Amino acid sequence: MSKSLEKVGEVTHYFTKISVAVVDLSAPIKIGDKIAIKGMTTSFEQTVKSMQIEGKDLEEAKAGDDIGMKVDDRVRKGDIVYRLVE
Repeated sequence: MSKSLEKVGEVTHYFTKISVAVVDLSAPIKIGDKIAIKGMTTSFEQTVKSMQIEGKDLEEAKAGDDIGMKVDDRVRKGDIVYRLVE
């Protein structure tokens, strides 16, 4: 069964030392979602393990939220975040 990609947001900033991406969400996302982050030089998949808004941990976030999300690899401003849909 192939996976489809559903856009959920765009990276607006990346904090290198702590491996956290700031993502402007265009769709809801929650802990445990499988995501893909893709861009000019970025392409990897991971599971959402932690998200925050202004230092507060979240289980889920909605469209319009700007979240901080721990990422497994380097991302860049403008990279697109997709949810993997089975």
